[in-house]
Parts: sequence; structure tokens; C-alpha cells
Amino acid sequence: MPERSNNFSSHSHNNNFRDTVCIDCNKIMDSCRDKDCLEDLKVFLTDYSQEILDKATSIRCKDAEIIWTHVSVEPVPFNRGFYQIDIRFFFKLSFEACVCLGKSQEIEGIAVFDKNVILFGSEGNVNIFKSDPVSNSFCFLPNLNEAKHTNLPTAVVEIVDPICLGVKIIEKGNPCHCCCSVDSIPEHIHSHVRGQIIEEGEKELVCTLGIFAIIRLERPAQIVVPCSDFCIPEKECPPVNEDDPCKLFKKMKFPLNEFFPQSLGNIGGFSDNICDSELHGKPHYKK
Repeated sequence: MPERSNNFSSHSHNNNFRDTVCIDCNKIMDSCRDKDCLEDLKVFLTDYSQEILDKATSIRCKDAEIIWTHVSVEPVPFNRGFYQIDIRFFFKLSFEACVCLGKSQEIEGIAVFDKNVILFGSEGNVNIFKSDPVSNSFCFLPNLNEAKHTNLPTAVVEIVDPICLGVKIIEKGNPCHCCCSVDSIPEHIHSHVRGQIIEEGEKELVCTLGIFAIIRLERPAQIVVPCSDFCIPEKECPPVNEDDPCKLFKKMKFPLNEFFPQSLGNIGGFSDNICDSELHGKPHYKK
């Protein structure tokens, strides 16, 4: 049998479709892609980080990552089949602050951003009940199975870690983009930073982030697809030989790309004229 790139084999003797099967999947009703520049987001700092910021003379962003996203779906009034998706992003940010005598200190905080979009999600008014294999019992046990109301579609948000485009220190009370307070940040978000998040301090920290996201609405659907046969994996599961780590290391390819970085012309996504005077020194990306 010839080698297959997907590491699966079929027991059918030819490539003709022999049958059709019905599968249960999520149908994408509507979707959109988003490219946002989140300007002057307020950074909620920990007590330790706030103390350092009040003494800092300059600061730079070291790392930015998304740690959680809260998503809710509501029908749009007088527009049947359309839904508003409310999204709240939570970002963890790490900075390096310069203090007196040329010393640097690392600080961290949380930034929050709210966004909403409207997408088509169609209509549905059925309830789905599913058995629980873990608690499968002949006798009736209440509250084990709950109805899933599918009149609302499921919203899915895919987002990459943000790009930190800028950061600055401002005086307390200056306007900045802030959608919530410390009290509205969930407790499990606080656990991602060291220390207690506070709002008191002489100075405030704001940053500008760039994000790329895909948002979609899905509904359960049963569709019929052509089928030649069921697939069986060809690849075996070899155990890891922990007694001979050098043998595993010898199988690794040499990382040539790490020693020879790509030139600007080979990197996709950047504008050909990144020195355009209209950009004012800000990073520019092609849509």
C-alpha cells in the first residue's frame, strides 16, 4: 500500500465512494475577521508594580498575552436570525521600568477590552438532551441531565496573542480607554499576576495593542457526506526512550533558520514601504 501523508489507511479497494454517512457537526452560520488597534488601554497593576511605576522614568513592553475571553450572545431586537456577540478580552502584560540609578525592574498588569459584533445565526427552538456515560443508571437521578436550549447559536472567538505597539506613563486622572474597574475583574484573572491588583497610585500606565481575531456563530447540524470507508491509523505510537536522550537528540533537525534570519523581503505581512512618513514610525501591516 502506498504511503499516505495523512497517516490513515482505508480498507476500500478503490477510491470510489461506496456509501453515504450522516455525521453530527457544527455548521458555521456566519463569521468575520477582525483587525483592531486598541489604543491607550488602561493597565491595572499589582501593588508591587504600582510602587515601581510611581518611581519610574521610562518604560517598555516586554510581553503581551491573552489569558481569557468572556463571550455572550443575545438576539438583536426586530432582526430575526441576527445576534449581538459581546466579547470581553483579558490581557496579561509584562513591562520593564527604568528607576533611579539606571536600574530596571519588571512589572506586570492586566488590561481589559470590550468589543461587540452582529452576525447572522439563523433560528432554532429545539432542546437537546444527552445521556451521561459517567452517571449512566437505570434508576432516575434528578439534575444529572439538563436541557440545552439551542435557540441561541454558539459564538466562537479565535485570537492570537496581541502585539504591543506602544506604552506610556500618564498622570493620574488623564483620560484613557477603560471599560471596567478592578472589582469587575474575575478572581481567576487575578491569579495570573503576582500580588494584588489595585487602582491607587500617583501614575497610570496605558498601552496600545494590535489584535487579530476571527469570530463566528455556529449551530449543531446533521449532514450527509460521501464515504469510501472508515480510516484506520497507519502510524504506530513509539514509546519515548528516556534512557538514551542523546539518541532522540540526534534525530532532531539542525535549526538553520535560527542561525540565518530571514530578510525583510521574505517576511510576509509587512508593507513594502515601512518608512512611509504617514506612518509616523508605527508598525504597518497589509490587510
